[in-house]
Amino acid sequence: MAQSAEDRYALSFTSGALLSKEAAVLAPIYIELKDWEKVRDLAVSQNLLQARTYRTGVRVARETIKRLSALSDHELEILDDITASERGHLMWAAACRRYDLIGEFAEEVLREKFLTLAGSISYTDYDSFFRAKSMWHDELGTIADSTYKKLREVIFRMMTEAALVNSDGGIEPTLLSARVVECLSARIPSDIRFFPTREAY
Repeated sequence: MAQSAEDRYALSFTSGALLSKEAAVLAPIYIELKDWEKVRDLAVSQNLLQARTYRTGVRVARETIKRLSALSDHELEILDDITASERGHLMWAAACRRYDLIGEFAEEVLREKFLTLAGSISYTDYDSFFRAKSMWHDELGTIADSTYKKLREVIFRMMTEAALVNSDGGIEPTLLSARVVECLSARIPSDIRFFPTREAY
């Protein structure tokens, strides 16, 4: 049966990784302007993200804005005032909301392995997850091997930057602050499900 566009995974998340620092630059501008298109134009024209080339600046600004637009106004307002660790947690939640493939991997593999005391997560775990999803998503079976490896690499780099996983693949129990828990729990189901934590949701 043909898939609708809504059922297909978006896979355009390879520009940068967690984009936490970039988010801290652009979120306050959005709070002031309330217009993502203007934020993007400013970011590119003034090279606010300090990209090496114009094309990179366009790509990273676009991707950062995609992630930020998955956050609530309250989350955007506090993004500039919270700690780097808290910002990393919110940006991981933003990536999981924006990209179903990342969110499902976080919930079905990362959190599940943590809760079953597996201790670590590897490329092999991702490969198994991806193969299972490919049975239901034709678009996953048609991507180039280089793209497949890049997607996998970026997801693991995101988890490392968010301090969910260490450089050896060990799962780090996440201590979410009260204000981040409040943000994540405002959604139904709670976005706490994307984290290796025993915090209830």
